Amino acid sequence: MKKVHLLVLKAFLRPFIVTFFIVMFILLMLFLFKYIDDLIGKGFEWYVILELLVYASATNVAMALPLAILLSSIMTFGSLGENYELVAIKSAGISLQKAMMPLIIVVGMLSLAAFLFSDYWLPKANLKMGSLLYDVRNQKAAFLINEGIFNTSIPGYAIRVQKKDPDQTLHDVLIYERNTSSGNINTLMAREGQMFTTDDDQLLVLKLKDGIRYEESPGSAGTYNPRQRLMRTKFKETEQRFDLSGFQMKRTDEELFKSNYAMMNIRQLKFYLDSFNVKGDSNLRSAYTDLAQIAKVYRVDTLNKKTPVKPMKTYKDVLDLIPNDRKVQSLQTAKDQIRSVKDVLNRKQLFEMDNEVRLRGFLIELNRKFTMAVSCLVLFFIGAPLGAIIRKGGLGLPVVMSVLFFLIYHIISTIGEKSVKEGSLSPFLGMWVAIICLSPLGIFLTYKATVDSVLFDLDIYKRWFKRIFSKKDEQPA
Repeated sequence: MKKVHLLVLKAFLRPFIVTFFIVMFILLMLFLFKYIDDLIGKGFEWYVILELLVYASATNVAMALPLAILLSSIMTFGSLGENYELVAIKSAGISLQKAMMPLIIVVGMLSLAAFLFSDYWLPKANLKMGSLLYDVRNQKAAFLINEGIFNTSIPGYAIRVQKKDPDQTLHDVLIYERNTSSGNINTLMAREGQMFTTDDDQLLVLKLKDGIRYEESPGSAGTYNPRQRLMRTKFKETEQRFDLSGFQMKRTDEELFKSNYAMMNIRQLKFYLDSFNVKGDSNLRSAYTDLAQIAKVYRVDTLNKKTPVKPMKTYKDVLDLIPNDRKVQSLQTAKDQIRSVKDVLNRKQLFEMDNEVRLRGFLIELNRKFTMAVSCLVLFFIGAPLGAIIRKGGLGLPVVMSVLFFLIYHIISTIGEKSVKEGSLSPFLGMWVAIICLSPLGIFLTYKATVDSVLFDLDIYKRWFKRIFSKKDEQPA
């Protein structure tokens, strides 16, 4: 038994590690393709991109781990079946369940680790990645001067150079400057210049040579025909400085992102659930209090025998109770009260709807902590017997089957989560519907693999169809 268990473990661990990192790499590439426009051309340091990729890798574990377990389990038992090692194990009196036992323990430990990861480290990774990604997407593009193109990245300036040498020497420099407060429009032209930044990268310095500066300002306001003033200055050498502090990456306080559902652990989610439930109850109580102040309710205690209830006179219309000289005033007062009641109810309804959305969000994230761990076990009990049935190893048919079943699981879980957000399903049912649907499939495949079923043997189905058609041909006309 120990040798069999070691054989199965060695056959599982190698493809699991390989497939896990392959899936992580594919998901990282998809992440880069999604945000490539926000990363290119902004002058980020290499460690900023590396930090973002590390956090993105942590958030991709929730999808990579179940898929890697499914694919590696199909490959493991498919390879054992293809090499007749599974037949040798069964011939030695070892059932499929006993052969799977070490992998069940390993996958159970991985599921526990996935649960702990989703509760402790994943919220922190989501917080780090969310804040960093927000800063990256709001970062200005790097200041670049291209030949023959006006650069307007610096507010109030438009800079164009005719030619730029590799040593940052500029030729035929043209700078437009507009002071919006005073309305001045300045133009600077230089034959040549040198561009560099200060040591702290806060300022861009242009040392210009052989140029002319034109300064134009409007006349005094309030005169009928204001005269403009134009001043021209020639220079042999001058220096123009531009502030680059706006192009530096600024980090946002992470505390601003902590209220997001994905950035909380189970303890925080339960705390916010209780808090929002209390807010909902308080909203209903305040609605009753507000309505009670508008419409007074009088109750007659019929159980008190000392104050018997007198019979009331019946009226055809409630207006008959009101004197004729006060009917118009009473109707206007009733309309005002109805309008007040509608306003109160609308405000309370909007608050209740928003509160329900927040509650569903907390419940979705709370259930996701557990579904991530349980999905690893469910997909393993689908992949292991499926590999034993198809008896094909390698990266051919196992990859196709694993991707197919994972897509089924992912589509069902996505539809369930969307239904929960829309309020058409309860949070528990919507988040667990994929596992509920696939668990019977895992039990069915495990049973078929135990009894050596030929569920995916195409030759069996070909012979079965041939037998049916041959019987039809033998029937008399």
